Amino acid sequence: MEEIRLAGITSLHADILETHILTRLDGPSLASLSCTSTTLNSLASQSHLWSHLLQSTWPSTATSPLLRHLIPDGGPRSFFSLCYSLPPSITTTSTNTFIIRTPSPIEQLISAVDIHFHNDNIFSKVQETETVSGWFKSSPFRIDLLDPKETITTRIPHVDDDDTCDNFLANMTLSWILIDPTRPSVMNMSSFSPVSATRHWLSKEVQVRFETVLESRNEMVQCEIVVTCGGSENGEMQVWEVSLEMEDMEGMHLNGKDSMVILESVINMNGKRKGKGREEEAKRKYREYVEKKKERREKKIKREGILDMLSIAFAAGSLVFAAFWFFLF
Repeated sequence: MEEIRLAGITSLHADILETHILTRLDGPSLASLSCTSTTLNSLASQSHLWSHLLQSTWPSTATSPLLRHLIPDGGPRSFFSLCYSLPPSITTTSTNTFIIRTPSPIEQLISAVDIHFHNDNIFSKVQETETVSGWFKSSPFRIDLLDPKETITTRIPHVDDDDTCDNFLANMTLSWILIDPTRPSVMNMSSFSPVSATRHWLSKEVQVRFETVLESRNEMVQCEIVVTCGGSENGEMQVWEVSLEMEDMEGMHLNGKDSMVILESVINMNGKRKGKGREEEAKRKYREYVEKKKERREKKIKREGILDMLSIAFAAGSLVFAAFWFFLF
């Protein structure tokens, strides 16, 4: 009997593999395929594949000529990996890998933001933010992508019912790529999927929050992205606000100067970045942050309560002592 041998995927012509298979894969799948053989590694590592994947995953990167010149060493595949992963943690990075590439401060940040709802891109924007003025350093850190009266109308119908918040939680995703153009260095500030969605009882607007926790050796800082959506007169969903702020564990908003110290440290860190299971990891770190913030607040209240009791006791003791001397003399 003639031996029947099953042909592997590598027996296909390279043009067929590239055109009909590799172009249909997402980033993690393409990266995994490149590890299976030398031939597939060569095919799956081509820059034009990763450039196409980068632009299709984050449309904002295709709209700005500036970003095309900011692909870091390693090409579009390295850029994709950094954008797809969560920022590294200083607490999990050894001293040897905690490296700042240059002592010069970041003078400008570039934000490349993409929002998808039900897998449709509803918002993409690239914005530059200067970080050296006195106003920026002393004011609360905040990046707004829309002016107060600016709105973005989408093609998606706005449905206002009891399931609205659940709909946003299940079907909205956001990517906020932050870029230091001078090095260049990149990181994604988003939890990718929302951690909460709330609807205002009167205006019916929905605020969707994405959170990323940046960790230092002794502190945790929350990066909060807020997307506010509402309905137009014609019934389409509109985007009214897209903003980024930073808050410490005391609930205080960080100013520009303090925020840049943290961002400069993390964005230029050569540490491990988590891509697999990134959404679950982001939510786990956010729950941990909320729990530690709660514990710190309870300790503060308890400490202040003890101080209040001591103050009352001291005042009562002083009053008794004064009354004693008054009746004595």
